[in-house]
Amino acid sequence: MRRGELYRVRRPPGDPKPTRVFVVVSRQAVVDSRYSTVICAPVFTRRDGLSTEVEVGPDEGLKHPCSIHCDALVSIPKASLHDYVGSLSATQQERLSGALRIALGVE
Repeated sequence: MRRGELYRVRRPPGDPKPTRVFVVVSRQAVVDSRYSTVICAPVFTRRDGLSTEVEVGPDEGLKHPCSIHCDALVSIPKASLHDYVGSLSATQQERLSGALRIALGVE
């Protein structure tokens, strides 16, 4: 498991959909650690054009254009992240980092 990878999660907590794609956003040191959870950002088909969203789509393994919503971060057990979808390119990872800085108010 790596930062920037997308996984389909079955029955995500608090989500009405039976499955949802999430992107791992925790730093790699946490992903590689003994912690049982990682921080993830959900992927929605809805795109609002906010600075805290990153557009993704077929290039990242998805069926259609979507967006990563960095204002809706959640902690997900690593054991739930087993249905690999794809990964972000280096450019997309940079966009993700920028959107996370905006969402968290970090300069």
